[in-house]
Amino acid sequence: MEENIDESLLIKARVDINSDIPVQTQILRIAVYDEFKAYETYTKIIEKFGLVQPFVNIKEAEAIHYAALIQLMQKYNIEVPINNWASRIEIPNTLIECCEMGVAGEIANIAMYNNLLGYAIEDDIKDTLFKLQAASYNNHLPAFRNCVINHYSNGNNTNINQENIMEKLGEYQVILDDIMSGNIDESSISKIFSKLNLSMVSGAVLGGAIIALLNNYISKKNIEEEE
Repeated sequence: MEENIDESLLIKARVDINSDIPVQTQILRIAVYDEFKAYETYTKIIEKFGLVQPFVNIKEAEAIHYAALIQLMQKYNIEVPINNWASRIEIPNTLIECCEMGVAGEIANIAMYNNLLGYAIEDDIKDTLFKLQAASYNNHLPAFRNCVINHYSNGNNTNINQENIMEKLGEYQVILDDIMSGNIDESSISKIFSKLNLSMVSGAVLGGAIIALLNNYISKKNIEEEE
């Protein structure tokens, strides 16, 4: 499988100030590579489960996202990374797990844009990054979150273990306190989702609570940055 020279940087999806690669190049290559990942993920889900929502609409949106980034890369003479995600992505066995994966993926995407925006200088690049982050926050994340909530609030679903949820809540309490106080960064976001077991009902339900709190943090942070 063909790889990019800066593959490790692209996968980490964070600017490395110690890299020999110019920061502007890092920003745009990281962003478009992540949008490629989302597009290929949702494409494979559709191939497996059919033309199901919200994946159809969001897949189309991801294509628009990476096209906007490629246009910027052409303007600044930056090479577009190889899209090698198709052979790397594994799709869960159920649609609800795909929605859970979509939630985690979109929040990781939002966190990535927080990092990239911290280094962006050119106005057109910052404007594009803000718009793409807003699309994930305002459109994609709510769509996947609603998919998860609707599934687990279905009256026919009797698999929710309240004791398991409370046990999980204790594990996450410190992280939740950090979110509520605003003392959280991208590493904390990664910690949250490394702890979530997306194949467990309790993980998904508790994840919904974490997502709601994290949404409030992200919204507050973006407002402060704009001011």
